[in-house]
Amino acid sequence: MHFGAIGRVPGDPILGLMEAYAKDSNPNKFDLGVGVFKDAQGLTPIPAAVKQAEQRLLEQQASKSYVGGHGDAAFGRLIGELVLGSDSSLFSNQRAGATQTPGGTGALRLAAEFIEHCLPGRGIWLSDPTWPIHETIFAGAGLKVSHYPYVGADNRLNVAGMLAALEAAPTGDVVLLHACCHNPTGFDLSQDDWRAVLDVVRRRELLPLIDFAYQGFGDGLEEDAWAVRLFAAELPELLITSSCSKNFGLYRDRTGALLVCSHDAEKLVDVRSQLALLARNLWSTPPDHGAAVVAQILGDADLKRLWVEEVEAMRQRIAELRVGLVEALAPHGLSERFAHIAEQRGMFSYTGLSPEQVKQLRERHSVYMVGTGRANIAGADAARLEALAAAIADVCR
Repeated sequence: MHFGAIGRVPGDPILGLMEAYAKDSNPNKFDLGVGVFKDAQGLTPIPAAVKQAEQRLLEQQASKSYVGGHGDAAFGRLIGELVLGSDSSLFSNQRAGATQTPGGTGALRLAAEFIEHCLPGRGIWLSDPTWPIHETIFAGAGLKVSHYPYVGADNRLNVAGMLAALEAAPTGDVVLLHACCHNPTGFDLSQDDWRAVLDVVRRRELLPLIDFAYQGFGDGLEEDAWAVRLFAAELPELLITSSCSKNFGLYRDRTGALLVCSHDAEKLVDVRSQLALLARNLWSTPPDHGAAVVAQILGDADLKRLWVEEVEAMRQRIAELRVGLVEALAPHGLSERFAHIAEQRGMFSYTGLSPEQVKQLRERHSVYMVGTGRANIAGADAARLEALAAAIADVCR
């Protein structure tokens, strides 16, 4: 027996929520668990720009041969411009380059492998709390994982604690920062906060790794890139992970990139050679379809205009759901307690509900969210916010 000693591990809690939700026969159930955008019909739509780009590929694509180790060159160039700005001097000075990855998660794993193999002895600092997969990806690569305070037990942003922890971080360590729409809390740093973080990072000679998974879902495509572009302009070296899952609706097509900003063109070539080697041992070459779709959209003025409009519509829907839920809680005397939901950004909200209240919501009202109280506001139904508010009020009595 070769497999006799292998034990069973618990499944991913969010994927487990998906299964439990699917089995629930209550027609009035709410899915606030899995992190996908949903429209007014409760569907995760394929953007029209994506469908049109796919049609072009169907008609014009002549081969399904492998793409190179860094992926589709057009995709890499265009996603770099989307993140850093088309007028960034990093491109003219050949100081920035993108490596295509299987989703933003693949970009994080590639970054983890790069740090472990090419920057030995460096630890990584994650926000407390952070996306749970951050913990396992970096620990799985063999990195020492530490944490800086971000949102405390009072469900408030703790910038002072964050800065103090980073001040004490060993010189040269990596700090992972969420560019916008912090997952899981929804609390984002202000521009003044970002400048303060930049000051600490520069003085302590820390290497920033900025996770940029939700561009366009916070305050807008350009606005959400503000901190990323600030760090890229002010620091000689930077790592950025970009995901096309949410803003292009390419969840299952696994489309992302790891962007590197280096202090000069020669060193960028060195770094990218290492990334290509690491990627070769992880997935050989990346999947092409999603990247080809993105390149079609960003490389065509009409398709890009349509896509920008669609991303803005998704962003506005999320913002309206946030405000609407707080307003629906007002008759229950809870609008002040949950006012932060309207102030947060992106899909997720750290609601402040306890694990027991989350359990009661699921058992009494078929409202599904992560046990920490993290809710995917983008999964709510605008027509049923009053019912959701009533359910929340019931467990808060």
